[in-house]
Amino acid sequence: MKDLLLITPPFTQLNTPYPATAYLKGYLNTKRISAFQMDLGMEVILELFSKKGLTELFSSDFQHVSPNAERIAFLKHDYIETINSVIAFLQGKNPTLARQICSGNFLPEASRFAQLDDMEWAFGTMGLQDKAKHLATLYLEDLSDFIVECVDENFGFSRYAERLGRSANSFDELYQYLQSETTYIDKITLEILNKRIEEVRPKLICFSVPFPGNLYSAFRCAQHIKNHFSSVKIAMGGGFPNTELREVKDQRVFEFFDFITLDDGELPIELLYSSVQNPNSNEFKRTFLLEDDKVVYRNNSTKPDYKQSEVGTPDYSDLLLDKYISVIEMANPMHSLWSDGRWNKLTMAHGCYWGKCTFCDISLDYIKVYEPIAAKILVDRMEELIAQTGENGFHFVDEAAPPALMREVALEIIKRKVVVTWWTNIRFEKNFTSDLCVLLKASGCIAVSGGIEVASDRLLELIKKGVTVEQVAQVTRNFTKSGIMVHAYLMYGFPTQTVQETMDSLEMVRQLFALGILQSGFWHQFAMTAHAPVGMFPEEFGVIPELNEITFAHNDINFKDKTGINHDRFSFGLKKSLFNYMYGIGFDYPLQEWFDFKIPNTKIPPDYIVSCLEKEFDFNIKSSARIVWIGGAPISKTFTKSKKGHSWEMMKLTFYDKTETFEITLDKDKAQWLLQILERISVQMNHKITYKELKSDFEQHFQDFELFWFSKPITTLRDFGLLVL
Repeated sequence: MKDLLLITPPFTQLNTPYPATAYLKGYLNTKRISAFQMDLGMEVILELFSKKGLTELFSSDFQHVSPNAERIAFLKHDYIETINSVIAFLQGKNPTLARQICSGNFLPEASRFAQLDDMEWAFGTMGLQDKAKHLATLYLEDLSDFIVECVDENFGFSRYAERLGRSANSFDELYQYLQSETTYIDKITLEILNKRIEEVRPKLICFSVPFPGNLYSAFRCAQHIKNHFSSVKIAMGGGFPNTELREVKDQRVFEFFDFITLDDGELPIELLYSSVQNPNSNEFKRTFLLEDDKVVYRNNSTKPDYKQSEVGTPDYSDLLLDKYISVIEMANPMHSLWSDGRWNKLTMAHGCYWGKCTFCDISLDYIKVYEPIAAKILVDRMEELIAQTGENGFHFVDEAAPPALMREVALEIIKRKVVVTWWTNIRFEKNFTSDLCVLLKASGCIAVSGGIEVASDRLLELIKKGVTVEQVAQVTRNFTKSGIMVHAYLMYGFPTQTVQETMDSLEMVRQLFALGILQSGFWHQFAMTAHAPVGMFPEEFGVIPELNEITFAHNDINFKDKTGINHDRFSFGLKKSLFNYMYGIGFDYPLQEWFDFKIPNTKIPPDYIVSCLEKEFDFNIKSSARIVWIGGAPISKTFTKSKKGHSWEMMKLTFYDKTETFEITLDKDKAQWLLQILERISVQMNHKITYKELKSDFEQHFQDFELFWFSKPITTLRDFGLLVL
């Protein structure tokens, strides 16, 4: 028996749990409130995609279906016989099956495999395990297509009935759908839920609903609980209500949920638990509830929200960590990070340190309230999670991880000699220097994702992104050169964007990929939201919103751009070109090749990005910059050098890093000075020495520090781990 049951409803991710419930459970541990958590979507997937599940799925007589569905139904015994082995392989439990999968005569194949003829060349760059994962993913997607066509049109591996939750200003459609019979997926979901409630017997059930594709299932589950466990109270929080249910007025919503909480959930849930324990308690934090048949918003608690340092380490216990499924939808290695591998999810900071982008929900707390976590606490939590989960992969799910904090976290990781693999979301800002990228790579950073948005300086200024195209090019080059993969979020259709600017933006993206400094990307069409500056002040951006009466969800706003441009028509061409660029092909095609209607020629010179990267090296170093050595101690050897009757002592320093051996030679006295400096500025030491202090120390013994600093020996050290941060 537990006090609370925390649930992520179907569906979110196959490869790793969505972290909200783990964060809440970690916090509840600090308050000695017992809780059980479950990823209900993952449990449904495991039930459905099993020998038993497919046997039941194929037991119906399917008629009047497409040729593809007919083929899958005809091959049902092949699917039933292979499904358990494939799922075990994707869970990492049966790696030898990769050879069987890649043999070409093991998996039944339907329409998803048709793309293999176009992509066969790419498999040469993939390992056997990755190739097998990709083929197994296509196999699952064929089954998913069959389910959507023949069983449940709302099914999706990472969403369910998403259309019912998207831009639902009124509750009518969703409410009506909830009065209909349960679907095939619903029945599996509710059977699992029912069993879990009977086991846990919670006093309060909390649904974390991150996306529109989780909303319907959350309501369907709540409906079942009300009908069969009427004494249990039910709350909803998470990303969806935080952004879309801030103006909920429809009383019918509270036929399903007793409470809806907004923003950070720790204190609201603590107070809800108190109210369940003591019905006379009337203290709430950012909570909607029903009183006298009216929806009311209660925020009468004087308690402040907890600091990030106080909420504890996320707790992933109860979740089926060894049963998550790693899939690879595309051969692109950066793109696969979202679906392949188990990642412990953490945040470096609450909110966004920039908080100015005009398309972003910067008025809401999850963006607006910026609170970084101390690097030592973060690495403490990383070590705790490694011990707890047995996994050393981390995805920092920040809106934009702050460069200064990333630097401190990287230094702390290296200092503690913790072996981790991590990636995060960033802004492509100038503080990501070559040296900082080298440090991040040394700490285990393998990838970053960030918004290039529209590769147009005029629009970047209108967006208030705080970057330029030139800066983006240089930063992506710095990351790539250090060995860190880069994914770009790209946007089209921003208010006032012209067709010419869309084509010029595509040309910029083409050049970034062609130069190899961008490895992955995704085009999003601009969506106007109620909590972003564009949605709050549409007249400033030349858009006319279509406003509806709000009784339920309110986020996406339909609008008309005064330019009158139909940006939808560019979607296919932009995405097709990007798909090809990610596979390293199509760079020599004219942009017109990707569109079946006339487009203007780009005005961007073909060497524009190259010219951005050829800017002269800035020899000015901030006096406050920290100097760090991340290499090891060298072997030193003294020898005498003679010239024209003069002789003097020299010293050769031999360094070994993981891949290379290199040497530098200096006058003995300068070499001895350098040796003691390298020891002092080693990342393992606590000394913080600035460029100014280093220069001052050198000049107490020698002259011409700048001449020494830019000499060949020091330049060589700069290439191997002598960093200016």
